[in-house]
Amino acid sequence: MTLTPDAFAKMLIKITNQDGFIAALDQSGGSTPKALALYGIEESSFSNDEQMYDLVHKMRTRIVTNAAFHGTRILGAILFENTLDREFEGKNAAQYLWQDKNIVPFLKVDKGLCEENNGVQLMKALPTLNTLLDKAVTQDVFGTKMRSVIKLANQQGINDIVAQQFTIAKQILAKGLIPIIEPEIDINSPEKSAAEVLLKSALLDELDALSNGQNVMLKLTLPDSNNFYTDCINHKNIIKVAALSGGYTRTQANKKLHSNHAMVASFSRALTEGLSAKQSNNEFNITLDSAIASIFTASKS
Repeated sequence: MTLTPDAFAKMLIKITNQDGFIAALDQSGGSTPKALALYGIEESSFSNDEQMYDLVHKMRTRIVTNAAFHGTRILGAILFENTLDREFEGKNAAQYLWQDKNIVPFLKVDKGLCEENNGVQLMKALPTLNTLLDKAVTQDVFGTKMRSVIKLANQQGINDIVAQQFTIAKQILAKGLIPIIEPEIDINSPEKSAAEVLLKSALLDELDALSNGQNVMLKLTLPDSNNFYTDCINHKNIIKVAALSGGYTRTQANKKLHSNHAMVASFSRALTEGLSAKQSNNEFNITLDSAIASIFTASKS
């Protein structure tokens, strides 16, 4: 299958106009053991990657199929490729999100980070990206997400990161998908504010160079100065600007998000904070509903 123009238009309207946030359920590779540990499943519970991914899919299934996890408060969800190859309640994962939950599906397409150079970590090469994008198209995925990391306020490094992100974004746009560009600034950077200034300038330069109709989304670290990214939010080629939690607690991230108008959450750890494999269904339901409610409220500001 591929998305019909009508379905794509409905997803675009939802992302653009509806209140809500984007759930990041895309932990992969090295981040999966940590995600499982926070959920109460230690590394001793699995002995290989297949068992590990089975366990994290079970965790994600418990979240996604929960009544609280629905399009009334959630705009979209970002999936890992391994999840795209699996099912929720007997249905293809991406199609289940849209058809059963009214949640727009996105796919993480990066393959991890290079070693730090010039104060940043670029994305590793993506030689099989076209094949992955074709798979996403056949499974009714709306958009993609790719992450790189900024550690220091290094002009060259930040320019390199933004250039790489937009080069790949154009490849994604050519497939009819909407890219989420994520140049994360490490919240512990000693030069975070200065890095934000350089990043915003580089982003606006690349956005200005896009053609009409080449519309993208951004996922950015919550800034030190409130409403710092307003120029990006208001840019004609921007559909939505989301905020990552980046290691902040949910309370911290929600507070910062509330002070940045027109940004919405795209939280991962802050979304699943407090959830545990050991919780009863009732305890799990209450915890997840409370988390979703608080992030939804913060995203409406």
